[in-house]
Amino acid sequence: MLLGIVFVIMSNYFRVWQPKLIRKGLDYVVHNLQAFQSGELAQKDINHSLLYFGGMIIGAAILSGIFMYAMRQTIIVMSRLMEYDLRKDILARYFELDLSFFKTHPTGDLMARISEDVSKVRMFTGPVILYAVNVSFLFIMVIYSMLKVSPQLTFYALLPLPILSISIYFVSNIINKKSKRIQELLAGLNAYAQEVYSGIRVVKSFANEPVIAQHFDDQGADFQKKSLELARVDAAFRPMMMILIGISTVVTVYKGGQLAVAGSISPGNIAEFVIYVNMLTWPVTAIGWMASLTQQAAASQKRINEYLNWQPTLLSGTYHPDDFIGHIEFIDVSFTYPETGILALDHAHFSIRPGEKIAIIGEVSAGKSTIVELLIRTYDVSSGQILIDGVDIKEYDLAFLRKQFGYVPQVSFLFSDTIANNMRFGQESISQDALTQMSKNIAIYEDITQLPDGFETLVGERGVTLSGGQKQRVAIVRAFLKNPQIFIFDDSLSAVDTVTEHKILGFLSQSLSGKTAIIITHRLSPTFPYSRIMVMENGKILEYGTPDELLQHQNPYYMDMIRQTDISG
Repeated sequence: MLLGIVFVIMSNYFRVWQPKLIRKGLDYVVHNLQAFQSGELAQKDINHSLLYFGGMIIGAAILSGIFMYAMRQTIIVMSRLMEYDLRKDILARYFELDLSFFKTHPTGDLMARISEDVSKVRMFTGPVILYAVNVSFLFIMVIYSMLKVSPQLTFYALLPLPILSISIYFVSNIINKKSKRIQELLAGLNAYAQEVYSGIRVVKSFANEPVIAQHFDDQGADFQKKSLELARVDAAFRPMMMILIGISTVVTVYKGGQLAVAGSISPGNIAEFVIYVNMLTWPVTAIGWMASLTQQAAASQKRINEYLNWQPTLLSGTYHPDDFIGHIEFIDVSFTYPETGILALDHAHFSIRPGEKIAIIGEVSAGKSTIVELLIRTYDVSSGQILIDGVDIKEYDLAFLRKQFGYVPQVSFLFSDTIANNMRFGQESISQDALTQMSKNIAIYEDITQLPDGFETLVGERGVTLSGGQKQRVAIVRAFLKNPQIFIFDDSLSAVDTVTEHKILGFLSQSLSGKTAIIITHRLSPTFPYSRIMVMENGKILEYGTPDELLQHQNPYYMDMIRQTDISG
């Protein structure tokens, strides 16, 4: 930026020299006109002198252009680098924030702040700073040059400027208010559009396109109205600038003519002043443009700072053991979701020994998935304590902790990428042979080979081109390739048929030897060797024991599930 300011000074220095050279050339012609007419001065002498002045003017223009190019290459490039850094900072903060933050803030708004708002800030750090510095030095150099010629004429030429300053002050306040409102409306439009695109299947299945389109039109109309109001302010501002500059030109010619007749200045000085006044035309009109962008950038930066200053409630520990065994203990754990205030877990107390295969069953909203959420620390407990290998879960380095879990969520999420890349998920060292073998183990290989490009088939946004069962199996492969110490399956086989489920569970029972597995399910497989089964209801643990123990206790929910399994079998 400092180098750019040097280039700004040099560019304006050579730019301000051009009117002086024109003044000298014009004065030379006027001064020697009588000598030329009388024959005392030859035509070639006039031509030679005019070519000299013309060459000097062109040379000054070229040098000014070179330094102008250099200043853009420094200051504008600087703004692009700042834009890059700011986007990285925002993305890094998004990664640090808790799951509760994303549940309460629309995705469209997150996108607007990292795209639209950052672009507005970039316009300030680049073009606005560039033109502000340029205008400042140009004003100083031009006014200094004008004062050297005639302070009296300078006064009359710049007389409209106080009116301009006052108008800029009032217009800037209007622009600030309107810009802030426009940015808020744009964020709302982005959030609504993103939500509709993500749920396009639901929209189409309910034939609700007209309703959605009307709501979008209503929001868009409000955005259009506010944008047009801002455009009207800009539209009225620019002509006013041009009128004031035009008045300055007329005053300069009129007053300059009087001073030239009086002998105070030369005719060339009038031309010099007219060029100076017109040279200030763009800087003066740019003040309104810069004021508008500055106010928009201020509104955008305020929105960005809201998220950059948002402090995560989940703080990573530093514990990073060399040997992770995976002995899990829940000690009187209760948890209430901060977004809803719903008590999801009520004084849960249990332990899972390394290598155990635990099934968690219960009605919807019994608290099964909440145990998983707390275990991988997307939330922290409201009360109680979770220990792993005798150490509080909060003491662990968060990244290290989560790498110990192979988590297959209830709703499998696939990225807009190839099947192979979704399975690897950043683990580029995994070979194609490993992908093929694991796909066969999880009974997805045949489905993949029937696709046009096999493992290189693009699955589309959120894996929309695959069926629910295929997405679940791809997610299971992804978890196994991670090779974690603890596996968590949150109702991950709900979308596959019984035969495929038995095949996958058969592989799990063999391959999970020595690994801990937590399986949340609504149907128990009679062939899978569950170590213990946990029955939950309304956030409480009703039963926790081996399958034989639960049979002896005659737990109603467990007995009903067993009967359903027998019937389906």
